[in-house]
Amino acid sequence: MDELTLLNGDFYTQDPGQPNAQAVAIREGRFVAVGSSAQIRELVPPGGRTIDLEGRRVLPGLSDAHLHLYDWSLGLQRLQLAGVRSRAELRQRLAQRAGLTQPGDWILGGGWNETRWPVPRMPTRVDLDAVTPEHPAILWRSDLHLAVANTLALGQAGITTDTPDPADGVIDRDATGQPTGVLRELAINLVRDVIPPPTGRDALDAIEHGIGELHRLGLTGIHDYRLMGGADGPPAFGAYQRLSSLGKLDLRLWMQLPGERLDEVLELGLRSGFGDACLRIGHLKLFADGGQGARTAWMLEPYQDTGTCGMPLMPVEELADAVRRAEQAGLAVAVHAIGDRANRQVLDLFERGESSPGAIPHRMEHVQNIRPDDVVRLGRLGIVASVQPIHVTDDIAVIEGSVGERSRFAYPFRDMVDAGVPLALGSDAPVADPNPLWGIHAAVTRQRRDGSPVGGWYPAQRLTVAEAIWGYTMGAAQASGRQAELGSIAPGKLADLVVLDRDILTVDAMEIAHCQVIMTVFDGRVVFET
Repeated sequence: MDELTLLNGDFYTQDPGQPNAQAVAIREGRFVAVGSSAQIRELVPPGGRTIDLEGRRVLPGLSDAHLHLYDWSLGLQRLQLAGVRSRAELRQRLAQRAGLTQPGDWILGGGWNETRWPVPRMPTRVDLDAVTPEHPAILWRSDLHLAVANTLALGQAGITTDTPDPADGVIDRDATGQPTGVLRELAINLVRDVIPPPTGRDALDAIEHGIGELHRLGLTGIHDYRLMGGADGPPAFGAYQRLSSLGKLDLRLWMQLPGERLDEVLELGLRSGFGDACLRIGHLKLFADGGQGARTAWMLEPYQDTGTCGMPLMPVEELADAVRRAEQAGLAVAVHAIGDRANRQVLDLFERGESSPGAIPHRMEHVQNIRPDDVVRLGRLGIVASVQPIHVTDDIAVIEGSVGERSRFAYPFRDMVDAGVPLALGSDAPVADPNPLWGIHAAVTRQRRDGSPVGGWYPAQRLTVAEAIWGYTMGAAQASGRQAELGSIAPGKLADLVVLDRDILTVDAMEIAHCQVIMTVFDGRVVFET
């Protein structure tokens, strides 16, 4: 029998019946008692492990409500470009990787964001060709809605001047009609489809390593998403099942299904919520539009720098039909919507719907640009807003540069809470860093970790620390219909928790970003400790 007792902690339980405690007793993966150290000490069994937390702050296990685990884990082994400060530095980092790579092998990387560079110009195949003459290469922008490929990669994908834009994608071209290497939305898949997939062993190793890294951040659960095109679905699901059979899937994993595979999902009879304590079938993921960095988010008014309004990735009636079919089959849906027009159209769709998926609520992913009257509708409909606070600070330049004063409609978290919108918080990793404490910091301050902008970006939309914690715990649990067993520290619930080196409920808000996890407990076992 697995037995663990934690004493002398400062527990923030989120259980209304007992919001604070000093100690817990854990047996067979569940909390069996929560109370004072004196009360719990009497329950310590012989031979069980007892840990003195020395007054540390304890929270329920944190869950990231939007994370691409398969791609993030594989990406840890690829070229990391999140910190590059210019096109020159990008080329330098790419040249270094090329020097370590066998000629002919692919170079994959991502994370760059040209809006943070002194000269914010998009890189092209010419930039990549200069340092990768012998390697096909493709580098994803931080938002994953745009990538740049070199000439060798374009050649292997068969992309030429005569290649038409695919449905829901754009191949950027220069004045002569030549592809520039910049690929938007589903045009990226023309290259993705010719990249050799990782071996099964490589995928398992990468995911197992990724899970360990998530434990270091205090994450005990994730809502796992498929990328557009759904090609990662089968290998990801297979890897998760294999890890589960080996007893190595140490996460509460809510696995979203790709909307592109709806017919197959329906034929198999899959339903949201099917699975066990660690691995469950989640929502059906659908896309209403693209991303703001790529200017493919669908807007009510034109972008001020391009004059375009973005694009829908599914015709509205086709999206409505997919939602209807999913509901009838017992599937909840998660709809990606970033532009204010996309969010309005999706809300119209839900508002005129006549059915519901049951105990698991529908959700909208990102809800980045949304007008005030639509926020009110979102709350009235009870749709979960799955939002990523760290995007607020990452995307200031992108949003202000693309929509100007309409930035005031971006990430209105306070308005959402006041309207009764259930929030589930996450990171969208590898789009952003999955550190939930960075996410809480961004939600509470609306400032970057260096303190800019002074006073916060649209500070009236800040959350409290308690609200942000709720979004990473009970909010994520409710979004998956698992609030009866996850999200708080209470007798009978699954024993997931995180111990911090300082009390984020009382320290200066800017200090939250520097807080460290000193212990993570998953399923009643210590899976990380310093």
